[in-house]
Amino acid sequence: MVGIKDVAIKAGVSVTTVSRVMNNRGYIGEETRKKVEDAITTLDYSPNQIARSLLSNQSHLIGLIVPEMKNPFFSEIMQWVEYYASLKNYKIIICNSVNDKIKEHGYLQMLKEHRADGVIMCSHTLDTEVYKKLSIPSVSFDRIISSKIPYVASDNYHGGELATRHLIDQGCKTLLHISGPLNFEMLSNRRFDAFQMTCTRHNIKWEVVEGAKVDATFDDNYRFIEEEVSEHLSEYDGVFCSNDLMAYALSIYASKNKINIPEDLKVIGYDYHSFTRMLQSPKLTSIKQPIELLAKQLVRSLVKQIENKEPLAERTIFDVELIQGDTT
Repeated sequence: MVGIKDVAIKAGVSVTTVSRVMNNRGYIGEETRKKVEDAITTLDYSPNQIARSLLSNQSHLIGLIVPEMKNPFFSEIMQWVEYYASLKNYKIIICNSVNDKIKEHGYLQMLKEHRADGVIMCSHTLDTEVYKKLSIPSVSFDRIISSKIPYVASDNYHGGELATRHLIDQGCKTLLHISGPLNFEMLSNRRFDAFQMTCTRHNIKWEVVEGAKVDATFDDNYRFIEEEVSEHLSEYDGVFCSNDLMAYALSIYASKNKINIPEDLKVIGYDYHSFTRMLQSPKLTSIKQPIELLAKQLVRSLVKQIENKEPLAERTIFDVELIQGDTT
């Protein structure tokens, strides 16, 4: 196995000089640096990727922190982030926080220690001050952290407005919104803001229930419907769910309990991810987020920071659209 001594002999320099070149420390003449770099390339010094990353001061690794890998929305985000990152010659390290503060903080430390070039933050369990102190380029999804950290999102307010107005246009008089956690400063909470404002403008009775601790599985969403919603479901003729998994679980619950959809109860979801697109019965009405565009912009924004060596406080918001299904 080739070692650092072999590189030094090949380049005709000391081991200390090779180390200084690899760690980019101290003054090294261009001719000496080239000899060392040529020796590393010729000998294919192992670990080769680490050597190259030290020489270029880039690892070409990007961390992607997601709240739940099993969530179909984030699964699709991961797929497209990996695709667009690979086009730029970057590899992705997937970090699944499972909405755990300790795990998320540990992943941030790991990415810094392993010299990741940057991080895409889709999980936001930590206070904004933690993210502000990151020493590597970063971009946030669906959360404003600071004026110096770019973020990417879809127009959550417009999405909430579209969903609520659609239910009202379909004749609903009493609406329920099953939201995500409202105790975080997330842009997705603008859906609730729009729901509340739209109902108020149209003199529609409304209530909200937070589905804050629901895992991204059908069973957990169905359990939530049974335990937190079913008792008062007869009071509503329309429900706006914060995601499609919840909307699907609600539709199945209604079917099993002889509640006719959409005649007795109209249901609309949010995301229109791959899981929703596969469904045939029921075919959900949903607000479509442009998932591929979101992922492409997350990668683009981060790579621009990495390669320009300075923060670019871009704010990118994509529009959403209503997809009519059979549940409204």
